[in-house]
Amino acid sequence: MRIAIASDHAATGLKADLVQWLGELGHDVADLGPQAGESVDYPDYGYKLAQAVASGQAERGIALCGSGIGISIAVNRNPALRCALVGEPLSAKLAREHNDANAIAMGARLTGLDMAKACVEAFLSTEFAGDRHVRRVTKLSNPAF
Repeated sequence: MRIAIASDHAATGLKADLVQWLGELGHDVADLGPQAGESVDYPDYGYKLAQAVASGQAERGIALCGSGIGISIAVNRNPALRCALVGEPLSAKLAREHNDANAIAMGARLTGLDMAKACVEAFLSTEFAGDRHVRRVTKLSNPAF
C-alpha cells in the first residue's frame, strides 16, 4: 500500500520507527518530514499529508504530532480527507469501517510505539463497511450548513 506519513518536531522519533516498520512490511512509504527535531509548525506537515492523499500519491495517511490533535485538525481542512485521531486499535478499526477514514493521527507524547503499530495495523487492514455508512460519509464532504 502507498502510505504518506508526516509529523511535527515532537513526533519525528515515532515517525522514523513507523517508517522503518512499514517498509519492512513491504509498504511504499512517503516520509513527508520533517527529518530532524527542529521546531516546525504542524499545520504545514498536515497540509502536505492531506495533499498527498487527496492527489492519489498515497492511499492512506498517518499524521503525528505531540498530541495528535493539531495535526488532525490541519489534515481535516482538506475536504477530501477524513482523518481520525486514534489512541488504540478499536478506534482505528472503526474509523475505517464506519467513517472510511483515509488518514489517522496519533500523539507521540501519548501513544507508545507498540500501541501506534497496533493502531496502524488495524487502520490498514480494515475495509470500509459501506451500506448505511455511505450516506453518512457523503454528508461529511457535503455539509448542509
